[in-house]
Amino acid sequence: MLPETVFTTHELQPGDRFEAWTEQLGRTHAPMHLTSQRSADYRGFQRVFGLGEVTVWPATFDHLVFHRTPRLVRQSDPEVFHLSLLRHGDGAASWGKEQVGYRQDDFHVNCSSMSYEISTGPDPVTIVGVEIPRAAVGLPAGRADRVVGRRISGREGMGGLLAGLLVQLTEDTSNYRPGDADRLGTVVTDLVTAVFANALDAEPLLTPETHTRTLLLSVKSFIQRHLGDPDLTPARIAAAHHISRSHLYRLFQDEGLTVASYVRDQRLANARRELSDPDLLTTPIHTIAARWGYTRAGDFTRAFRTAHGVTPSELRDLSLRGTAVDGVHSDVDAVRRTPGDAPAHH
Repeated sequence: MLPETVFTTHELQPGDRFEAWTEQLGRTHAPMHLTSQRSADYRGFQRVFGLGEVTVWPATFDHLVFHRTPRLVRQSDPEVFHLSLLRHGDGAASWGKEQVGYRQDDFHVNCSSMSYEISTGPDPVTIVGVEIPRAAVGLPAGRADRVVGRRISGREGMGGLLAGLLVQLTEDTSNYRPGDADRLGTVVTDLVTAVFANALDAEPLLTPETHTRTLLLSVKSFIQRHLGDPDLTPARIAAAHHISRSHLYRLFQDEGLTVASYVRDQRLANARRELSDPDLLTTPIHTIAARWGYTRAGDFTRAFRTAHGVTPSELRDLSLRGTAVDGVHSDVDAVRRTPGDAPAHH
């Protein structure tokens, strides 16, 4: 599990809550003047994950107006881009005469080196914030700055891929170890760079390494969304991404995997989770098998036994008896899940 810190105003006296929240966001992003209609008894909750140079922070908080003034920029500038994925609620931001509104599953982008005003709607909002050094984004500084103020969709394309990763990462960190933090920071940086490049029609400026890593994440996300399709073949996966099958094979070979083994392992991992779920114990095994792309029960049973050391029915019996199943042999569990291995959120 990734280490995290948690901050909540609920544990403070009502009169101290808003000031404490202001100080916390100043440490998380950059110093700002904050105002709120609910400052007398403010409610805010934030989790913070450090991923190398990148910080990710999901939060839920009451109405808020953020003011980052030119004076504050001069006094303190950590030189970071900030992205907010708006998961619930709405908001708007302005830079002088320019104003942009945001809705659920939009990304808002700002920069600590620029002054701005951001306001949320009257109801509490939930976001996933990302702080990333400007120097870490693999685009010329003058080009990357042009993304500030744009509304970027988190429902499709590269924005959807980044949103899916952030939601997966913040909703369940149990698949990761503390040592994964730097690697995850690199993945987030690559995706932010790709999102910026896409917004600017500047994909040719991406480094070959960033392009390869984001392409692999896109491929894995596509596979996850189509695991239930028995006709999920390398040819179909390659065609969906406008690459050759040999290119697709090389992407996975660089990770020590094959396309077929990745698809199989992801299908079996999902099937195992459902077979062990107490709420699904009455669901027929063949139904679960079909849901994850196995049209023939015999093929599913053989593949499952090879991966886990027990048949699907034996695993379910262990679950019914309340026997711990974590010790069951699993080649799947020996392969660390990488970002993009979970279904996209949209």
